[in-house]
Amino acid sequence: MPAMNMIQALNNAHKVAMERDGDIVVYGEDAGYFGGVFRVTEGLQKQFGKTRVFDAPINEAGIVATAVGMAAYGLKPVIEIQFADYIYPGYDQIVSEVAKIRYRTAGEWAMPMVIRSPYGGGIFGGQTHSQSPESLFTHIAGLKTVIPSTPYDAKGLLIAAIEDPDPVIFFEPKRIYNGPFDGHHDKPVKPWAKHPASEVPEGHYTIPLGKAAVVREGADLTVLAYGTMVHVALAAVEENGIDAEVIDLRSLVPLDIETIEESVKKTGRCVVVHEAPRNTGFGAELTALVQERCFYHLEAPVERVTGWDTPYPHAYEWAYFPGPKRLKKALEKVMAD
Repeated sequence: MPAMNMIQALNNAHKVAMERDGDIVVYGEDAGYFGGVFRVTEGLQKQFGKTRVFDAPINEAGIVATAVGMAAYGLKPVIEIQFADYIYPGYDQIVSEVAKIRYRTAGEWAMPMVIRSPYGGGIFGGQTHSQSPESLFTHIAGLKTVIPSTPYDAKGLLIAAIEDPDPVIFFEPKRIYNGPFDGHHDKPVKPWAKHPASEVPEGHYTIPLGKAAVVREGADLTVLAYGTMVHVALAAVEENGIDAEVIDLRSLVPLDIETIEESVKKTGRCVVVHEAPRNTGFGAELTALVQERCFYHLEAPVERVTGWDTPYPHAYEWAYFPGPKRLKKALEKVMAD
């Protein structure tokens, strides 16, 4: 089984899906000839031709709008927004059209499209290349929101998203495109090749949307994370010798609330971690759900470790980034209560 980084796994997912279904088209800014700014679509135009893989103007609203028309007429567009920070011009189309088609047509029309976009910080991208806007999409009924944390999951989830009849927002944590990141920015970069989840089958497989993964079993507390923060959480609990259960949500909508509930009822404590700002971030929804469903099992209040309610700073990136030190404080507080 070949070892792949996340870029290669996503690229392979495109190829596998496109070979199976001739209705799939892929496009975005520099997504055709150039293969994308991160090379996720590299080689697809050469293999599948310019009518199925092509470049789009720098016009996110137009990219999304044309995908709506394609999906409505039977194609399956997979579009790339070059950075999640630039998805906002297309937000009106996503909210008003993409998410509403099935409802407006009483189920007569589906909207089989995927909107891919690199997201998150940790790459010195500053305020315009580091944002985590996932909560803006989890709030909108009619959209599914998926965030992988490993190459194996990235391929299986992307194929599942492409084959889904409903629209999927697929955020790719760019900090872990080339290797897992534990939050220690001052340590050497680790490649995916040394991680077991880099072993990716070459053929077709899917990971069901809405099914979380328990990536570390434990008895003392539950950590809920997704994307890059899964690796930060694993590092933090190991470094601090805490017998924590770490759950990789993988899919925010639909959410695997059953796995979360089962874990928190077992451990009695919960910490939620994400890169996005704290105020009304997805962690607030997770915290509310845990309180509602597991209140009588909780031994301490749920803690959140998040980004700050500021624009993403370039000079103070690691003060903003929810790293192991900040997570350690939350773990210790929950365990002490």
